[in-house]
Amino acid sequence: MNMLKNDEGKKTVSKKKNNSLFKHWQIVVILLIIYDVIAVHTAYFLALWGRFDFVFSQIPEQYLTPFKLTITLYSLLCIAILWIFRLYRVIWRFASYTELFRALEASFLLSFLYSIGITVFVARMPLTYYFFGALIQVILLTGARFSYRFYLLLAAKYQPANEATGRVMLIGAGSAGQMILRDINSTKEANEKVLCIIDDNPNKWGRYIDGVQVVGGRDDILMNVEKFNINKIYLAIPSATAQNKRDILSICSETDCKLKQLPGMYQFVLGQVSVSALKNISIEDLLGREQIKTDLNEVYQFLHGKTVLVTGGGGSIGSELCRQIAGHSPKMLIIFDVYENNAYDIQLELKERYPDLDMRVLIGSVRDSRRIFEVFKKYRPEIVYHAAAHKHVPLMEESPCEAVKNNTIGTYKTAYAAMVNGCERFVLISTDKAVNPTNIMGASKRLCEMIVQSFDAKIKAGEADEISELFTHLGTETVDKNGTGEVFKNIKTEFVAVRFGNVLGSNGSVIPIFKKQIENGLPVTVTHPDIIRYFMTIPEAVSLVMLAGVYAHGGEIFVLDMGSPVKIDTLARNLIKQAGYKPDVDIKIEYTGLRPGEKLFEEKLMAEEGLKKTQNDLIFIGSPIPFDANRFLSGLDKLMNASYSNKENIREMVEEMVTTYHPIDYSPAKKTERTSTPKTEKV
Repeated sequence: MNMLKNDEGKKTVSKKKNNSLFKHWQIVVILLIIYDVIAVHTAYFLALWGRFDFVFSQIPEQYLTPFKLTITLYSLLCIAILWIFRLYRVIWRFASYTELFRALEASFLLSFLYSIGITVFVARMPLTYYFFGALIQVILLTGARFSYRFYLLLAAKYQPANEATGRVMLIGAGSAGQMILRDINSTKEANEKVLCIIDDNPNKWGRYIDGVQVVGGRDDILMNVEKFNINKIYLAIPSATAQNKRDILSICSETDCKLKQLPGMYQFVLGQVSVSALKNISIEDLLGREQIKTDLNEVYQFLHGKTVLVTGGGGSIGSELCRQIAGHSPKMLIIFDVYENNAYDIQLELKERYPDLDMRVLIGSVRDSRRIFEVFKKYRPEIVYHAAAHKHVPLMEESPCEAVKNNTIGTYKTAYAAMVNGCERFVLISTDKAVNPTNIMGASKRLCEMIVQSFDAKIKAGEADEISELFTHLGTETVDKNGTGEVFKNIKTEFVAVRFGNVLGSNGSVIPIFKKQIENGLPVTVTHPDIIRYFMTIPEAVSLVMLAGVYAHGGEIFVLDMGSPVKIDTLARNLIKQAGYKPDVDIKIEYTGLRPGEKLFEEKLMAEEGLKKTQNDLIFIGSPIPFDANRFLSGLDKLMNASYSNKENIREMVEEMVTTYHPIDYSPAKKTERTSTPKTEKV
């Protein structure tokens, strides 16, 4: 009890103490007010005194009396005007031209009002009294306020650039670069000093900004990093294109410097240009292309008021699809996933963000025809985004029948259920690994694309009733129970596929693996020094999927222009540098060899496929490769039975159906890729 009393007593004393003291800024305001009163008196007294050769006795009473009568009242007016101009609330260590202009405006307004007031209501004063009084007043009022900032600038300028100080190279001699430079110079605590500036404009070379020289263009970066012993590089070109940014960052990544950049024009326009606004260089910055920007108004109008099903809704792409859809007023969002933890996570997130959303989270597998038919019959989704799939290449090489069961047969069953239950659009998420596949995962996804194309062809030909319903169990689940074929009339489902590259940050992608290895101090494992991949971000992938639902007329394979491919070895080295380590010195890079089914490079389209433009310059449509849809569909029944029987010859069966599939022989006797020329699907 005594301790409690003592604590309470201390709190009471502390509160009284805090209440009895002014805050620091309030003390500054009081001192400024006192100073302003003295400054105004001093300014006009000096003007009057100077007019009479600085001899007080020579000042006529006709001028001295009006001065005495008006100056105190005028000083009170000064305080009021300066308060209105918010000049008592400025943090003067960060004062800029805005505050300077405001101080000048207030001072000249005061002088004008005083000149009019004293002349009209009291007496006419000498002209020098008006002029020099106003001039001295401006000097005293603004000088005191900016003297502290001037002191900080001088202190920063003459601060010794020792080894402990951040030695900065600034890239960009424009407005943003100038703001960053001044922010560094005015912030003593930053312990940084800009030693040189890089800009590609030759007109700026050899000239100075705030005492720092523009030493050259991007070709001079490496030389000047060594010359000035630079340890930090700040990129301040918010208007730079993605390609220019990548080229500059590629040069910078050859140094051991820490890299940061101003995010973009948004921060520049808002005036959020400071050292604290700089962000670390991300992997996306090294892709070398602009983020795909799409007008999704059509998409949102298309989704508004409709029931939407997302299979694999807990995965990387599926969950982002759910987020985008949920924010644009669907009638109902159905999240379907076999993995309950992912489904639960996205359910909690969307419930919190969209409490009024009509959402159903259902657990089940697309391989289970009974379950998937139950979902379609009960909820009647109008739009389906089919993201459920096994995507891990080496794991599927070890379990090829699972790839066929889940990816191929699961897609068939979901597509069939969509077709006979009134679905308007079915959008399949495919992969660039479906192009001339060397692994069973890619081949199974190519089969999915062929299923989509076959369904679309049959529906357009009015032959939807010829598409078989696949079962892995006995029963009477056939949709045409009475044999009238009524269920197949007026089917208008449009089937399309969307082909992606590798998605940054998705489950199983290489970047999270590299980051985890770096965090744990382990060697970074790269399969091959020459392996390259196309990359895109999750939002880009989702934009493409959603646009496909709008652009679709049936049977298309949508392809994103993903820019230049990225070398995985370079990606790994950049990640190591961003973490503050040296590749092959602090963190080793180990080459483990290509994994089963893996290629050195991925293709976006087969050689036989042509490209058609869409409304978006970065989205294209691949013309379908012709194949015999009837023969293909009839072969799927055998393929399904073989996969569920776990036949060892499943690869050979897939190769017969996908003639562009060239599996790699990883037996000890032969570890080379088959080199037969790509073939078109059988006609």
